[in-house]
Amino acid sequence: MDSLITAAARALAAGDPLGALKRVALRGDAPALALRGIAMAQLGDLGRATALLRSAARAFGRKEAVARARCVVAQAEIALVSRDLTWPAKALDAARATLEAHGDRINAAHARNVEIRRLLLIGRLDEAESKLAVLDSTPLPPASKAAHELVVAGIAIRRLQTKAAREALTRARHAASEADIPALTAEVERAFLLLVTPAARLIARGEERLLLLEEIEALPGSGALVVDACRNIVRDERLAVPLASRPVLFALARALGEAWPGDVPRAILVARAFRARHADESHRARLRVEIGRLRAAIRTLADVKATKRGFALMPRRAREIAVLAPPVEEQHPAVLAFLADGESWSSSALAIALGASPRTVQRALEQLAAAGKVQSYGRGRARRWMTPPVPGFPTILLLPGPLPGD
Repeated sequence: MDSLITAAARALAAGDPLGALKRVALRGDAPALALRGIAMAQLGDLGRATALLRSAARAFGRKEAVARARCVVAQAEIALVSRDLTWPAKALDAARATLEAHGDRINAAHARNVEIRRLLLIGRLDEAESKLAVLDSTPLPPASKAAHELVVAGIAIRRLQTKAAREALTRARHAASEADIPALTAEVERAFLLLVTPAARLIARGEERLLLLEEIEALPGSGALVVDACRNIVRDERLAVPLASRPVLFALARALGEAWPGDVPRAILVARAFRARHADESHRARLRVEIGRLRAAIRTLADVKATKRGFALMPRRAREIAVLAPPVEEQHPAVLAFLADGESWSSSALAIALGASPRTVQRALEQLAAAGKVQSYGRGRARRWMTPPVPGFPTILLLPGPLPGD
């Protein structure tokens, strides 16, 4: 193999994209194009990186199916990092099958890892877990192994399994240390911060306090009835009642939970549930109907009793009632949560990730932009939305080598 190509590939593996470019910047053959694409991606120029990798995939001959497949996987990872969720997942699956058929276990495993990262990003945890269960991470080099453990930790965090998340992040830290890539080490350390950063507020008996993830995990076993405003459910240690599709009922449940052990006046319940400034007879009649529906929905967990002023929540088994709320209450919190990763998103990608209509997401983005909480760049289909700081770039990218002749 060309000594310059080998040296450039080694530089990229060590996290030195500038060193790689010095060796192949002026070359236009397929291996050099592929390595230049990877280098540009690591430097943050994702558009140029994608174009170079496409050119490399076309330049490789028919007999070089493995090299072409590696370029496809690299393009898929760039699409993931740039939040292009419309990138064809079937192309990645075909590339992975090609790599497996030719015995390239390392890059096939990396392709599977990219696929799982995409599923994790859009919240399809069950699919991500099932694919993770059949992924053998043994052949992965340290850098890819660190990325794999970050996925394991990401699923555990979303499942509120803090012990498993901490163990996975510890393995990721060890692998990142072996890889000796500063950007990757920084990514692992940022993930560790999630375990020591307040993730929610607990509101009980008129007082508030911030909770870490492990405290949230322990909450169901505390004996409390929890009105969970992060997931829009009401639960105790035995049972959970989802109310995400019934926002009025959840608004009532949250208002009653925050006031426990006291009651809530009817005028306040009308304002919280119906956003009405002044309660008239029609509002009071509707409130009685919705309270009846709430009583039926959570009858196994609690009762809703009428008082002279309004209504009060009375738990059946739990010793107390607490409300779990986001650490900061914001308009359109789900949109902000996705943009908080610092990457640039298209409105269509956000719609896919949120499971919402593109128009709903666009309205939310426009309102957040008017409030100065998000910003956009580009026009038309190239328009991207983000929050400061500037967009990140891939720290783990598939090297397309060994190239022809391996």
